[in-house]
Amino acid sequence: MSLDANSPTPPSGPRWLGGLDRAAPWAVVLVPVFLVHGRLIADALMALVGLAWAVRVVVLRDFAALRRPWLVIGLLWWAWVVACSVPLPGRGGVMPLLEAVVMLRYLLFLAAAEPWALAPPAARRGLRATLSLALLYIGLQAATQFFTGKNWFGHGRWPDGELTGPYDKPRAGGQVEMLFYPVLLPPVARLLGRDNPWPLRLAGAALGLLGLALIVLIGQRMPFTLTFFGLFVTAAFLRPLRPYLAAGALAAVVLVGASSVISPPTFYRLVTKYSHQLSDFRESPYGVIFARARAMVMAHPVMGLGHDGFRNYCGDPAYFHGWRWPKDPTDDGGGPAGCQQHPHNIYLEAAVNGGLVGLGLFAAMAVAWLVTLGRGLWREPDPLRVGLFVMAVLFLWPVASTSSFSAMPLSGFFFVQLGLGLAEARLWREGRRSTMG
Repeated sequence: MSLDANSPTPPSGPRWLGGLDRAAPWAVVLVPVFLVHGRLIADALMALVGLAWAVRVVVLRDFAALRRPWLVIGLLWWAWVVACSVPLPGRGGVMPLLEAVVMLRYLLFLAAAEPWALAPPAARRGLRATLSLALLYIGLQAATQFFTGKNWFGHGRWPDGELTGPYDKPRAGGQVEMLFYPVLLPPVARLLGRDNPWPLRLAGAALGLLGLALIVLIGQRMPFTLTFFGLFVTAAFLRPLRPYLAAGALAAVVLVGASSVISPPTFYRLVTKYSHQLSDFRESPYGVIFARARAMVMAHPVMGLGHDGFRNYCGDPAYFHGWRWPKDPTDDGGGPAGCQQHPHNIYLEAAVNGGLVGLGLFAAMAVAWLVTLGRGLWREPDPLRVGLFVMAVLFLWPVASTSSFSAMPLSGFFFVQLGLGLAEARLWREGRRSTMG
């Protein structure tokens, strides 16, 4: 299988650039493999692809490639977070600044994937194959753990009942949520085509239900909630699938109810504990985190606390603040126990790191990504592009408990699929221009 780029290196460029053109697609295709096991290798591959693209831009002086709206906004956001992370007297060291600087690798990776690394059709097919294998592998590990009590490495359920899939911690749910729509929606939509015989349509329905059963039985609340929400986002674009999607939503509810019998730990996580935390959100660990992050932002509304500000400063008593405002002296907002590695919401994280300016730039970047991914979908709802768009909506949805924006491997699955989505959207635009021209 050749993964040579569609656009060869111009004659004016050095011959060694052709080696980068050939290597970059292979590197992207391998990223999902190492996101499952070997996230440092996956991170290195993404960084190298982005760096190779940047070198290519400089050598060929192709600076027009920097003018994409989402990339301009993203670079502004990154530069602002770097500025906010510069060490100040009495606050912080050099590590937050270095971590903020190297965040550039994700933007460069996306910039490389869209017009270059994922330009060859074989590269996009190869990436879809490795993403599918990743979902299959995680699913088989979770199924083994459900039926036998242990995954292939001997790890059992997490103490609270979640299936951990191939890991020793509950990470599988978020990854299945990220992979669910880009991997499953295209084959399910193809099998459910109106002109197909009923055995094929039955196979499509079974494949979709199998995916829903997996996300239910894993038992992680937010991944299940967002995946369920994604059914309605999908229905907005794919009208022929609406009856099936409605049936899928009903089946998911039935599966959750049935879990009270077939998997009580799952029912406890998805229903009992979830409902208690929502009804008493302010006193829950998530409410404590929100109050702590809000206190940090209100104390530093313009420039925030720099990269990783929540983890670095959540132990400062100045931010021990409950929900009442002005501060109730009897409420310390959980005190030191309210500290976590991140504020469990990517928008709160952006606000703590870069203040309200950083939050605004981050939100604008998210909107620019979604606008780019969604262009033309209403008129021409290709299932792959719809699946990639839904994936991005779920990751960027503001009302959710999330991992840190840059936390591997979950963010790695987001970035690599976002790169695929941007590449597919670019191809759609180019095809439309050539048709109209």
